[in-house]
Amino acid sequence: MTRRPRLSLDHLRGFRAAARHLSFTQAARELHVTQSAISREIKTLEDQLGRPLFHRANRTLQLTSAGSELFRAAELALDALDAAVDRVAGTGRSLGITTTTALASMWLAPRLPNYTRAHPGCDVRIAASNELVDLERERLDVALRFVPPGADVQRGERLCEYETFPVCSPAFARNAAHPLRTPADLAHHVRLDFEAVVYGRPWYDWDHWFAATGLPPIAPSSTMRFSHYDQVIQAAIEGAGVAIGKTPHLARHLREGVLIRPFGREHTSHIGGFDVVVAPSARGRDDVDAFVAWIRDELRSDQASVPASSRRAPRRERTGARA
Repeated sequence: MTRRPRLSLDHLRGFRAAARHLSFTQAARELHVTQSAISREIKTLEDQLGRPLFHRANRTLQLTSAGSELFRAAELALDALDAAVDRVAGTGRSLGITTTTALASMWLAPRLPNYTRAHPGCDVRIAASNELVDLERERLDVALRFVPPGADVQRGERLCEYETFPVCSPAFARNAAHPLRTPADLAHHVRLDFEAVVYGRPWYDWDHWFAATGLPPIAPSSTMRFSHYDQVIQAAIEGAGVAIGKTPHLARHLREGVLIRPFGREHTSHIGGFDVVVAPSARGRDDVDAFVAWIRDELRSDQASVPASSRRAPRRERTGARA
């Protein structure tokens, strides 16, 4: 009977890092060892298994079919082992969280000091991305994931709805020459737009708002575009123009009156929601459960404190638009 090879955990960790990055150099950097050490570990594994794990050609690496199968198994096994050791030893790794760049900068990051003060000793890592991040592969625990209308997120639970609407500074809305009372008035003002790539597709806030409300596009007097949403909002606060506001992102700004909805609740679009997704290896961890509970409490607090309308709603236009 053939004896199964006894594989070293250290060698498997080196292989997993090399397979994840498809680079011995990056694997060595991640594990704080030398490149030659990673190379020796891979060679030892290949000798023990009697199969090549990588194709090496033109200074590039690709997993063989055997390497792909071992990588999938090593990812699951090592993550499960690390999580069990953390729970048993009571050490715990840092809490890894991912969400969109806009939600991370405008909503999550300003609140995190309150969370860490309430949970001393908890290390938090934020990985903001507009891509669908693989939690296990990136060693993250929780995703606050944008879900477009009609889409479904596996293992996700709804946190909140995602609403968008025009916003501006209070002084800007009182412009004597061109007050903002109806969407048609947008033609007289500068449009502040957020342009990005979300889930691999181009994204422009104003395009999505017009499409979701059913309003025909209205050409602005001019346009300023930004690649980061916090820059859009800062420009709106300074009175540079009209931006697309979002909830939950701008709950604090609306509550404090720094920004207002010039059309009140009129012409608010619903473009999906945010779901919370917990990585399989992180389920049941006390720090993960505490963080998710805190997120839900923060959102409930926002819903209770944000005014239904940041100014008196204007007269209704007969445009056929949906509210």
